[in-house]
Amino acid sequence: MNGPTTRLAVVTGGTRGIGLAIARRLVADGFSVIAAARTPQADLPWHITYQKLDITDRTAVDGFFAALPKLDLLVNNAGLAGAQNNDPDDALWHAILATNLTGAWYCSRAALARLPDRTGRIVNIASVLGLRGVPDQPAYVAAKHGLVGLTRAMAMQAAPRGITVNAICPGWVDTDMATQRYAEIGITAEQAAASVPVGRIASPWEVADTVAFLARAGAGSITGQTIVVDGGSSAHA
Repeated sequence: MNGPTTRLAVVTGGTRGIGLAIARRLVADGFSVIAAARTPQADLPWHITYQKLDITDRTAVDGFFAALPKLDLLVNNAGLAGAQNNDPDDALWHAILATNLTGAWYCSRAALARLPDRTGRIVNIASVLGLRGVPDQPAYVAAKHGLVGLTRAMAMQAAPRGITVNAICPGWVDTDMATQRYAEIGITAEQAAASVPVGRIASPWEVADTVAFLARAGAGSITGQTIVVDGGSSAHA
């Protein structure tokens, strides 16, 4: 598992929700995985290494990546959301932009110096709200749109080295963040599922499987792309 040929993946926000599913899926594919997050989770599987990291702290991020023995895959999954109906001092705006966009930039920039040519991978977990808008989450929408743009820019930057950079844009996924969103807009999980053409909410494992696909050697010509995992909700757009 930890031999010299084992690939190393870093998953930010990898201790819960989509991030934990991604970490577990990558372990199943033979990666050694570091879940980098602000807080651990008590039942984190033994085969996933937790390391405390605040991705909004540039100095901490640079030190974290510089200390890695190697790196093959970075998954920028850490995220923060919230309705801004009451954000009088713009604190939520700044926190959401710092976590969803600036933190991903810090990590990606530091990771590029460590990723190997031809096989290195960066996958950004964006959102369908990186492709469309909603009225009560301007910071989250702006950050995820920015993350999609960052994906495209960094894909062009990394392309001469054969490193791929892609984004995944999930719709409704069965996570605590989705439950919070249901409460904000006054719907149930059942109503959310009914709004999806396939008639159900996605599992975190479906997002994780998409990450695993992009990490494979066979995905080496896929870069600068946004892959939507939303059960067909955006098909009519």
